[in-house]
Amino acid sequence: MVNILVTGGAGYIGSHACKALKQAGFTPVTFDNLATGWEDAVKFGPFEQGDLLDRPRLDEVFDAYKPAAIMHFAAFSQVGESMRHPGLYWHNNVDGSLNLLEAAVAANCLDIVFSSTCATYGDQDGVVLDETSAQRPINAYGASKLAIEHMLRDFEAAHGLRHVIFRYFNVAGADPDAQIGEFHQPETHLVPLMLQSIAGQRDALTIHGTDYDTPDGTCIRDYVHVTDLVDAHLLGLHWLHQNNPSTVFNLGTGSGFSVREVIDAGRAVTNQPVPFSEGPRRVGDCTKLVSGSQCAEQQLGWSPSRSYMKQIIEDAWRWHRQGHYDR
Repeated sequence: MVNILVTGGAGYIGSHACKALKQAGFTPVTFDNLATGWEDAVKFGPFEQGDLLDRPRLDEVFDAYKPAAIMHFAAFSQVGESMRHPGLYWHNNVDGSLNLLEAAVAANCLDIVFSSTCATYGDQDGVVLDETSAQRPINAYGASKLAIEHMLRDFEAAHGLRHVIFRYFNVAGADPDAQIGEFHQPETHLVPLMLQSIAGQRDALTIHGTDYDTPDGTCIRDYVHVTDLVDAHLLGLHWLHQNNPSTVFNLGTGSGFSVREVIDAGRAVTNQPVPFSEGPRRVGDCTKLVSGSQCAEQQLGWSPSRSYMKQIIEDAWRWHRQGHYDR
């Protein structure tokens, strides 16, 4: 079978991508340093522990597996942490990606699907963001991802490294079979925080900011189911294999949910109260981020089927109830 190198394949999105690749007939080769990933999430192909900052280790893996393409998920991704420690994000995300691209060129592995973010757009309230929207990141996480996007374009011009860039909106949910799901340490994402609070695994959920210029005062985000997201990555891989040009796609639903609306949905799905408290805004948080994903639908043929808040929470709750958060 054809090998695909999956950086960050032990993480939340990367592990779901590995399952999708395996089901599609590929062999996903996980490359992960386990800083934020989990070895027990590597279930669908070989695991190679290593760090993107270690170029010789990258060269070893490229030489051993000779991957046909790369799916690049590995990155630090906490907005608040990136505001406190920007150097950490520039070093890990940008320097690590530079090592990866140079190793890929040296190995003649010239197709890459890159995990970017809507955080590259910054705070543009009242705008449905599409691929032509101005990119003005307001935190080091978004800025580091934007730098990698520029890097990819430079490497294509110089070395023929072709790419598909996906700018995600808020990813949530879990594998419908409950084999893998979302778990971070520390946890910072709304849906798993809410479900852990419902299950009594943590204190009350904190709503960070209730004075935003939104109907209920809380932030609004566009949520996409993780399985729909990784389906788009397989389509992106196919796009490159068909010799289509390098491009960028947003991945979202075009609809936004406020924090309070997510809490209401969680209460309805689980039929349990959601303990929460109200706190101040977090530095670096935008008021509203909603995607226009027509390009992915029209050009890739991407048709998300599970990206409804009820379905997202149902799948995540099924996984959480199995106790996977107790690592």
